[in-house]
Amino acid sequence: MALWFTRSRTVVLQSLKQKHAFWAATTPLRSSSSTVPFPCNSSSSSPNLFWVNGRFKSTLAMNQLDSLPFSDSDDEQCFLGGVVNQRLCNSFYCPVKIYSSVALKQALDFPGGKVTYTSEMTFIPESQEKRVPCYRVLDDNGDLLIGSHLHQMSKEVARKIYNSMVTLQVMDTIFYEAQRQGRLSFYLTSSGEEAINIASAAALTPDDVILAQYREPGVLLWRGFTLQEFTDQLYGNKGDYGKGRQMAIHYGSKKLNYVTISSPLATQLPQAVGIAYSLKMDKKDACAVAYTGDGATSEGDFHAGLNFAAVLEAPVVFICRNNGWAISTNISEQFRSDGIVVKGQAYGIRSIRVDGNDALAVYNAISAAREMAITEQRPILVEALTYRVGHHSTSDDSTKYRPLEEIEYWKTTRNPVNRFRNWIVRNGWWSDKEETELRSSVKKQVMHTIQVGEKTEKPPVADLFSDVYDVTPSNLREQEKQLREDMIKYPQDYPSDVPL
Repeated sequence: MALWFTRSRTVVLQSLKQKHAFWAATTPLRSSSSTVPFPCNSSSSSPNLFWVNGRFKSTLAMNQLDSLPFSDSDDEQCFLGGVVNQRLCNSFYCPVKIYSSVALKQALDFPGGKVTYTSEMTFIPESQEKRVPCYRVLDDNGDLLIGSHLHQMSKEVARKIYNSMVTLQVMDTIFYEAQRQGRLSFYLTSSGEEAINIASAAALTPDDVILAQYREPGVLLWRGFTLQEFTDQLYGNKGDYGKGRQMAIHYGSKKLNYVTISSPLATQLPQAVGIAYSLKMDKKDACAVAYTGDGATSEGDFHAGLNFAAVLEAPVVFICRNNGWAISTNISEQFRSDGIVVKGQAYGIRSIRVDGNDALAVYNAISAAREMAITEQRPILVEALTYRVGHHSTSDDSTKYRPLEEIEYWKTTRNPVNRFRNWIVRNGWWSDKEETELRSSVKKQVMHTIQVGEKTEKPPVADLFSDVYDVTPSNLREQEKQLREDMIKYPQDYPSDVPL
């Protein structure tokens, strides 16, 4: 590199010397005083002038000139020694001007594209002056905003969305109470986030592969997962597809393209990229959809997943439910950026911020995101602003770290179910009578599934040791033998409904 620069510098110097000599011979002297301090104060104007307060605007060019050897020649001192010939300086073709102009117009051909140079030392600000706006279609009362671009939604789809939102709401209430009664081991609700669940699911197709976190049961509900299937998983009985091995609310359905939930945060994001890339290789008209919460964006897998997706140009839609709280940790204690949406741009991912309590806005945004992900073969990041009205789970008491007034405000004023109901009622698609009948019907159905789930037999002990190895290793066979012997010897310490 040093040799190349030396040779290039020599060529430039020789060329400019020759031109200097030519210009000196053809340009008339303006006065007997032929030199002025560098830089020149030429009276002529030129598009190639790059002076700022008597200094080079191009720091790069100045550094290059400072590194060159000095010369006693007046001609060379025109741009090397700090003194210039007055008649050359007044010429349109002043070599100093030409040299600095060329230097500023240079660009670095760097991997990823050309990078232009600037003489101004400017740091990228830590945040923009204005926050990224939030896309919405309905106001808090369910009225359509003037000028809103509404993706066409039929009466049938709108009614199904509302029906599913109510079903999820009622299901959450009953299961939460059942856990408090000691009938379930664990549960968490989607209260306040029903619109994200149902409206996003409505915008997708059955071929799209879902990788959820744990607050997206509404996506499964929309796809046809029955209330009995939800209940069987919570009870870990024989009807549970996980054979009772998973923690409660860790749903999964191969038939419905819903990958089984795992407890560790953000692990599903890199996995979603891998699935999306396989869909891309097979030229499928589908995408992967990964749901996550704002807390998971503090995990390394979030950043690895986004970068992985951008580089591979994988058709995946990342949906982040920013509900303001990662259990008891407020988002202000997690990051200083403008939420999640700006993180997409850092990785080269197209992103949007949407009102997560506006079902129509969520439906529109996810519909557009899915279309871009598949047709353009690219990842999309959607940040949905919402609020977790309920406790994080049955193991949490959110009143210890959140004011009751804040919870009540989001539960009433910004309720996503009420907002969407107001919209369909104004359209003449829903009535109070239908509301009463629906809630009564769903309540009876959920109560019935609990009665059935509690009576259904548990999976056999053998299922604890199967489905991992083709041939069970000796250490697992020994553990199974010891467990069976212990259950026979101490039956009072084990559930009586688990068959040996």
